[in-house]
Amino acid sequence: MEKLPQPQVEENRTSESTPSVDKKKLLWIIVAIIVLLAVTIYGIFWLAKAGPDTTSQVRDIFIIVLAFESFVIGVALVILVIQLALLTNMLQTEIKPIISDTKETIDTVKGTTNFLSKRAVQPVIKANSYVAGARKMFEMLGIIKK
Repeated sequence: MEKLPQPQVEENRTSESTPSVDKKKLLWIIVAIIVLLAVTIYGIFWLAKAGPDTTSQVRDIFIIVLAFESFVIGVALVILVIQLALLTNMLQTEIKPIISDTKETIDTVKGTTNFLSKRAVQPVIKANSYVAGARKMFEMLGIIKK
């Protein structure tokens, strides 16, 4: 009979290479932030030296960008309010019935427990206590030995 070749288990090399990949990503992010800061600082100094026409044009562009940003934030807030309303509606229509059904089930279990306690458990306990008393009495009389 031929022996089958044993499957070779490869080591998990992704866990070893992941830290270097993460370090590279972090390095690129840091470099990008530094470059962005340098460009911003250069732009501020350039605008300080530029004439009033250039500065007013840049100011107008920033005002337009900020207005657009305010519009986007307003739309996002409206979407969040709608989502909150939908969540509230879901809580009222779906979760409240589940909670009420659970409460009914708990009440049913309590009733069943009380019924079984009165009808089954208490008689068994009484019977066991009578048997234990009778056994003790027979032991005292010497009929049954320990």
